[in-house]
Amino acid sequence: MAARVERVMGTVVSIDVRSADGPIDAAVERAVAWFHAVDARFSTFRDDSEIRRLDRGELPLDDCHPDVRHVLRTCEDLRQASNGVFDVRRHRPDGGLDPSGFVKGWAVDEAADLLAAAGATAFSINAGGDAVVRGEPEPGMPWRVGIRHPGDRGALAAVLEIRDNAVATSGHYERGSHIRDPRTGAGASGLVSVTVLGPHLGTADAYATAAFAMGGQGPGWVARQEGFGVLAIDEAGLVTWSDLVGGVLAGATTVSERRAGAPFSDALQNTTVW
Repeated sequence: MAARVERVMGTVVSIDVRSADGPIDAAVERAVAWFHAVDARFSTFRDDSEIRRLDRGELPLDDCHPDVRHVLRTCEDLRQASNGVFDVRRHRPDGGLDPSGFVKGWAVDEAADLLAAAGATAFSINAGGDAVVRGEPEPGMPWRVGIRHPGDRGALAAVLEIRDNAVATSGHYERGSHIRDPRTGAGASGLVSVTVLGPHLGTADAYATAAFAMGGQGPGWVARQEGFGVLAIDEAGLVTWSDLVGGVLAGATTVSERRAGAPFSDALQNTTVW
């Protein structure tokens, strides 16, 4: 009953509201305005953003918007939880401050809460392949989230059927190998795609980035995080998933399959929601 596609935050954000208790168009517009405010505050490509001014020493942290302080505190918690793999101060080769691995998902989480507070009961928000879904697109039917195959741009590697959940994917897609391990500076290796399922997209997005950088150890690490599941594809084409993902997995195209209990050895979006 309401749909919007917006280019913002360096990607494409799509909002699809299927049902709501009352008019929802104004709330969709507020969500779009929120994404633009986040972009203005956190963009690493805008010289006037707060995050760039903070990084250059032109803006004290205490003078930043409360959202900036909240995001950086949360990113520090994620750095500690990942043993330093998710590190917004060491992610980029130039050492610049870059919390974008958390910010996009967090922004979607906040927009989803805004829509829900306005009465939306069934909707999806997809931001560059990372998605939050609430409710059901049709009564009795889950949302279907297709995870793009990293080796075949016309195929899906897996389909998840979910309600009230979030999905984030990191991998070798259009941007190639762009994720590095900040502890060593080396590019990520061992995996070609990591998808994380969980209750919060900001955390799921950060976990997917960290797990991809960890390589073969990453999927097992995600599977041990309470409330989160993982599906990974390694360089040999092996598709592996944790029990939480197995419970919502509708289908997968695999070379071979192995459960997570065993040892783990942007024109187009990475996920499609319908």
